[in-house]
Amino acid sequence: MSFVPDTTTLIQFAIATVILAITPGPDMTLFVSRTLSHGRATGFASMAGALCGTLIHTTLVVVGVSALIVASPAAFLALKMFGAGYLVFLAWQAITKGSAFSPERKSGPEISLFRAWAAGLGVNLLNPKIILFFMTFLPQFVSAHEPNAPGKLFFLGAMFVVLSIPVTAPMVFAAEKFSAAMKTSPRVTRVVDYLFAGVFSAFALKILTAQAK
Repeated sequence: MSFVPDTTTLIQFAIATVILAITPGPDMTLFVSRTLSHGRATGFASMAGALCGTLIHTTLVVVGVSALIVASPAAFLALKMFGAGYLVFLAWQAITKGSAFSPERKSGPEISLFRAWAAGLGVNLLNPKIILFFMTFLPQFVSAHEPNAPGKLFFLGAMFVVLSIPVTAPMVFAAEKFSAAMKTSPRVTRVVDYLFAGVFSAFALKILTAQAK
């Protein structure tokens, strides 16, 4: 198949993907916090949203839209502001509504799977570091003169998603187990809420300091 890179390229890409997948980021923080607060299904929905965002980033790289965003200081600044603002909003929610587990509070509004999916998608799409990553990462595995470059880029993007699932899914299961074990500790619940708020805020700061070059 002409759109499948050679074996050496696939192995190198697989190693790089696994390393990236286990690196903490706003996506991971979001779906773990959603698992702690609303259960495994919600956590997986957030993870699915983030992975869908990965496919969108791959598409943008192929059509060149990401290059235009990175090349435009105004567009890049706007993206950073939106991305950081969204993470600050999530941090505020963590403190005011609780992003960690709240097993005894059943009267509050539940987060639908669609909302959880949309949150994962939003965090992924509004993170300029992810755009920069795909702009610099994917092209390294496909020659600029390769006639089937678009197909290979799409294949690698899909491969990135497939390889990320078995790496990130165990984190959701682990978060669910942690939630069940801490049901009787409301004080720890609030500590985790503030912890996630701090993590989201830290990632917001990192996004604001991201450089286009």
